Amino acid sequence: MSIYAQEKLIAQARQLAAEYRRTMGKPLPGISTEIAEFDAMRLLGLVPRPPGEEAGYDAVDPARAGKRIQIKARTIFDEERGGQRVGQLKMGQEWDSVLLVLMDESYEPYEIYEAERADLEEYAEQSGSRKARKGALSVARFKIIGRLLWDRVGGRDAEVWADQAG
Repeated sequence: MSIYAQEKLIAQARQLAAEYRRTMGKPLPGISTEIAEFDAMRLLGLVPRPPGEEAGYDAVDPARAGKRIQIKARTIFDEERGGQRVGQLKMGQEWDSVLLVLMDESYEPYEIYEAERADLEEYAEQSGSRKARKGALSVARFKIIGRLLWDRVGGRDAEVWADQAG
């Protein structure tokens, strides 16, 4: 399937997901993850996990020595409402970092954060929380632990992506 066809399908999925939520009053299950994975790969130059590889990660970053990355999504419908959670991390599987793609009510990405595995494990140990050790944390905590890689105003963080210029 061509990139153009994928982009067209994702655009239609965004519209469908937003309309579904407006009509039904709840999000369409699973759609935000599919859109977030597509957006993260497109915006950050990632490639999908090779077929047949263990499912602990979703993408690989060829510009950073094949770094294995889990991709999580959170659609924020009301910025005033706190308590948003990140989907459970796969702590028992192989991966190097986690991307959190934050999307608006139209399922358009507005920020992408990255947290390293070591930093997430350190937080889980220090917090003493059973939930944190199992890979559960809030969006706010993820943003504190991680770093902003991309936003829709400024694009990529130049420091992180400087080695990709050329």
